[in-house]
Amino acid sequence: MMPNLGVLLRHWRDLRGRSQLDLSLDTGISQKQISFVESGRSVPSRQTLMAIAQALDMPLRDRNTLLLAAGYAPMFSESAWDSAEMTSVTNALRRMLRQHEPFPALVMDRYWNVLMTNESAPRFFGCFIDMGARQGPRNMLHLMFDPQGMRPFVANWQDVARSLFERVYRESLGRVVDEKTKALLAELLAYPDVNSDWKNPVAIGFMPFIPLGFIRGDRVLNYFSMVTTVGTPQTVAAQELRIECMFPADEATEIHHAEMMAAAGNP
Repeated sequence: MMPNLGVLLRHWRDLRGRSQLDLSLDTGISQKQISFVESGRSVPSRQTLMAIAQALDMPLRDRNTLLLAAGYAPMFSESAWDSAEMTSVTNALRRMLRQHEPFPALVMDRYWNVLMTNESAPRFFGCFIDMGARQGPRNMLHLMFDPQGMRPFVANWQDVARSLFERVYRESLGRVVDEKTKALLAELLAYPDVNSDWKNPVAIGFMPFIPLGFIRGDRVLNYFSMVTTVGTPQTVAAQELRIECMFPADEATEIHHAEMMAAAGNP
């Protein structure tokens, strides 16, 4: 059932903490017109709707829903991430992944499901666990929280787990935790020894990043990650992609990483 346009607009205004007057000032649309749209007394133009959506920083997928609720066709393609129209983007992603060798790099969707990796990513994780035993689609959060996954090899697991919960909130598309994200968080909380307080989105200390320390033998290899998104996306799939690249956090890790990957051989 298609949501009511007025209900949708009020929902997003509430999420952003904006009054009708605030929205009027942000868009140049009269407060009276906004009130009429929300009450169902007026049907706005596509241009008016998109101005409101822009002011409320709505994700592209939700802008399509807003248009449909008003009786208009969607503006933004919802084709799959690997569709033909995404070829230029996926080709660019493959170049980025290749260029990041010999360190792990992967592309994920908005729910942390792994879509693409470079050659080093499965080789790296394969140095700790049997990746072939894990059924797809592989999810990075489950990989880090699962006691049968990477969790036993994470030196600072509690700090990392707390920071990952914080990242889920901070990196949620449009800063909104939708129902699928809530379900994913509930699955993570179901793992043993996961503190329910970690789901509260709070800043983690004053460090510029939370290092990922992976235990291998008598060594701890320290990494940090950088996350990249597609600039000015015009499709839903492009907006929902996230590229994560891991880097050694110190010189010793860089040296040990090279040794470990050389010993791992070809994937």
